[in-house]
Amino acid sequence: MVQKAKILLVDDRPENLLALEAILSALDQTLVRASSGEEALKALLTDDFAVILLDVQMPGMDGFETAAHIKRRERTRDIPIIFLTAINHGPHHTFRGYAAGAVDYISKPFDPWVLRAKVSVFVELYMKNCQLKEQAALLRLQLEGDGGPDGQKGSESTGVVAELSARLAAVEEQAEALSKQLDDEAADAAAVATAAHLERKLTGLRRALDALEPGTGAATSSLPAQG
Repeated sequence: MVQKAKILLVDDRPENLLALEAILSALDQTLVRASSGEEALKALLTDDFAVILLDVQMPGMDGFETAAHIKRRERTRDIPIIFLTAINHGPHHTFRGYAAGAVDYISKPFDPWVLRAKVSVFVELYMKNCQLKEQAALLRLQLEGDGGPDGQKGSESTGVVAELSARLAAVEEQAEALSKQLDDEAADAAAVATAAHLERKLTGLRRALDALEPGTGAATSSLPAQG
């Protein structure tokens, strides 16, 4: 069973949160509400999120300040942030949003289909990255337990490597399809960059897996770094 991605919705107005939930419910992911910047930061302490939809105009800690806190934390700095605002103060205001670390900046009222499409791209990238980390963890376990003299163990290792290779091939195929989709659409630069980063990590993991032969005692240092 594939675990659902979490999407953080941050807005001080309950009616806006309800509207976002109605728009994004079709993605069939886990939607988490936060009615303030402080509440959003608290949620980010314990849960991992695929993307954050963050209202700019909030009392107390506004969206810009909240984003700054998110980007300062190592655990959360890479989570994509989409700013939502009902006020358009011109290019300077938009630039401030991007400078705060946003990957997109959408003015209300926004097109529900466009918002849903943008969010779905980051959800897909997040899910592929989770699959990649799982494959890397399995490969590390295989490498650490490999290299023994037992013939039966070598036979089991061959089976594990074959299973890992098949799983990785499935992730590679999905990542390739997603990258092609991003190329065909006028995708956000941040989404394209994230997809390229994912493909590089997939290439590194495939190289390590192809080089692995049961019983050779391959070093775990051949694995790509996960981040």
